[in-house]
Amino acid sequence: MIDPFGRKVSYLRVSVTDRCDLRCVYCMAEDMTFLPKAEVLTLEELDRLCGAFIELGVEKIRLTGGEPLVRKNVISLFRSLGARLDGGGLKELTVTTNGTQLVKLADDIAAAGVKRINVSLDSLDPATFTALTRWGKIEPTLDGIFAAKAAGLAVKINAVAMKGVNEGEFDRMLAWCGEHGFDLCLIETMPLGEISQDRTDQYLPLSVVRARLRENWTLEETDYKTGGPARYYTVKETGRRIGFITPMTHNFCESCNRVRLTCTGTLYMCLGQEDAADLRRPLRDPSVDEAGLKEAILDAIARKPKGHDFVIDRRRKAPAVGRHMSVTGG
Repeated sequence: MIDPFGRKVSYLRVSVTDRCDLRCVYCMAEDMTFLPKAEVLTLEELDRLCGAFIELGVEKIRLTGGEPLVRKNVISLFRSLGARLDGGGLKELTVTTNGTQLVKLADDIAAAGVKRINVSLDSLDPATFTALTRWGKIEPTLDGIFAAKAAGLAVKINAVAMKGVNEGEFDRMLAWCGEHGFDLCLIETMPLGEISQDRTDQYLPLSVVRARLRENWTLEETDYKTGGPARYYTVKETGRRIGFITPMTHNFCESCNRVRLTCTGTLYMCLGQEDAADLRRPLRDPSVDEAGLKEAILDAIARKPKGHDFVIDRRRKAPAVGRHMSVTGG
């Protein structure tokens, strides 16, 4: 799959649910209205769609949400997709999670063929964690992280950088990740969806964070990549990596190889644009065969834009994109 700008699309992010057991302030409104079940693809439908993407050239799939691990029987999808690894066209299967379900599911996820996972953890302080997630407790997430490590999964910690909220924690988080053998990835807050707060107050440029970290840590250039948008450095003192995802201060669109599939079968060719393709209709239409489904996918890829238009507007006080991150998939 080649988009209009010559970029090979080889990475599919799949939101398996819009639901979550937390309400992180940058991701969701506190009182969310979730999708009716009839609009959500079954796990079998998601598997069929993923299979079509793999046959068209997708080599990496990341399962996301909402919180993907709260979806009933989601392990069956991990197993089905995992069977496509090692010769079935898929080179990597991974997941982004808040960690709350990993004590129960880490071993099954590893057995399905997943090698590494991303866990969202924006603070190591219990009170700050609860404030950020609105009602979560840090212990289940920490227990889940260490369950994943015990299952043999490589763990990367994702943290959204927020001014005046967790900006004083990054030295501590870097040291903690180094102690336990985790990589750390910091992410700029993005203007997606109404969240009842002013993102101009939250926004913290990662160029500032990186400069502060360099006062205490040696960040060495590296060409390490995971297929995503992060720019990585090796932390000399710990031997681990730190990544920076900067959609606001330095976008990464020129090398974008990703598209995002929601749990309703909507394909977004760009996280920061509203244009989308409805794949649920051809998927559920008995008159559309596999060739027709693939044609619908290729038609969508042909509309992939050059880049996103993220901006935090201090005058309009509105998100650049109306849908929540939990709808699109992180």
